[in-house]
Amino acid sequence: MSRYRPREVPGSRFITPEGHGRLRAELEQLWRAERPRVTQAVAEAAAQGDRSENAEYTYGKRRLREIDRRIRFLRQRLEGMVVVDRPPSDPARVYFGAWVTLEDDDGSTLRVRIVGPDEFDAAPGYISMDAPLARALMGKRLDDDLRVETPGGNRQYTITGIDYPG
Repeated sequence: MSRYRPREVPGSRFITPEGHGRLRAELEQLWRAERPRVTQAVAEAAAQGDRSENAEYTYGKRRLREIDRRIRFLRQRLEGMVVVDRPPSDPARVYFGAWVTLEDDDGSTLRVRIVGPDEFDAAPGYISMDAPLARALMGKRLDDDLRVETPGGNRQYTITGIDYPG
């Protein structure tokens, strides 16, 4: 097994204030709580003697590398983020941060919020601005129709609502 890991490809640099706070809190928790706890456990395991047969030491060091890698990623990612904390000048169009209500051909509705790629897994209904649906929605107005290619085939949607939080 190789140690090579492909670089994580960063997505767009935009983020909501909530997403920025969540990433900042994760960084603080890893740096101030998790890393010191694991470092202490590794030091205690190392004091027990033979490190080659010490599973606590081996797995503690591995966990420490994982934590350090995540901390480096979060610091680099947060450094270049652009926090979008106000609605656009034209709230009648779909832009970053918008909650959009869609209706498909069957009459079923879907409500999504367009967020940054670092936060789309934070809540149900969040989609990354890099996703095909979000790219198709950008700049559209109320009652506009759009066609999106999905794994299940092409889908036709009509925008029935646009609103911005705050």
